[in-house]
Amino acid sequence: RLSKVVEKVAPTSLPVTITGESGTGKELIARAIHLGSEHQSGEFIALNCGAVSDGLWESELFGHERGAFTGASRDKPGLFELAHNGTIFLDEIGDMALATQTKILRVLQDGEIQRVGGSETIKVNVRVIAATNKALERMVEEKEFREDLYYRLNVFRIRLPSLRERIEDIPDIVDYMLQKLVKERKAKATRLSDEAMASLVRYPWPGNVRELENT
Repeated sequence: RLSKVVEKVAPTSLPVTITGESGTGKELIARAIHLGSEHQSGEFIALNCGAVSDGLWESELFGHERGAFTGASRDKPGLFELAHNGTIFLDEIGDMALATQTKILRVLQDGEIQRVGGSETIKVNVRVIAATNKALERMVEEKEFREDLYYRLNVFRIRLPSLRERIEDIPDIVDYMLQKLVKERKAKATRLSDEAMASLVRYPWPGNVRELENT
């Protein structure tokens, strides 16, 4: 079912929002959409919004001019410039500051950015894919996320189910991961015992596919 959704969404250039618990594979789906889109020849650039300090948002996303602030010793393009004709993946967008949300909305509306400390307007052609494990609707109600940006990003919405909701997929996922390990480490084991597989299927996997891979 998910493959069919990706095939439907990918050929467009419209924004996509991917929701799901941590570890369900949101970036993997975002990359699949990128590779099936008209932006596939451009860069796929991922940003974890929860890892950016409040004072660095604009410089990180839009770049800066030399001398724009202390320590800005050279011109620096931002992620939107680097992703021109490609895709930018904004992971955990629910952690993005409200002031930055306003600027992202402007990019989606006008297709333009301006570097920090610069006066020149730069045109960018970028597909935006956002992801979150938070309830954006509740955040909109509580004024923690801009309503207009929510509707701009929510053109296509893909919900990734948790691993415990699709335990029938576990044997296939385990087999894929095991064969990958066999190839990487030249291991001799080529399959799990029935008892080991039964244990993996019974476990609730709070960390989802990422936890399964680590295990």
